[in-house]
Amino acid sequence: MITTMTTFKLSKPITREEARRIFLSTAPNYQGVSGLLRKCYILSQDGTTAGGIYLWNSRADAEAMYTENWKVAVREKYGVDASIDYFESPVLVDNVTNEIVSDR
Repeated sequence: MITTMTTFKLSKPITREEARRIFLSTAPNYQGVSGLLRKCYILSQDGTTAGGIYLWNSRADAEAMYTENWKVAVREKYGVDASIDYFESPVLVDNVTNEIVSDR
């Protein structure tokens, strides 16, 4: 599994409620995306950085998401470019389902 973290520094801080409204407007775009297991939207405490943490089946699945169109949509929505970092995620602890999941 692969975890990606996307972040973008906002030109001006937003409130939690503004972020919630924006995030809810884009959340349906991520439903049913091939290889995407979970997405968690994030906002810094001071409201100056937003982004997402994604859990993917594979790096190829993740890379298929972060197309130029995705980058343009982020730029149009937030006015800045996103930074994308990739992390290996060989083990996942899920306390909701009470499972420990390994990617092998």
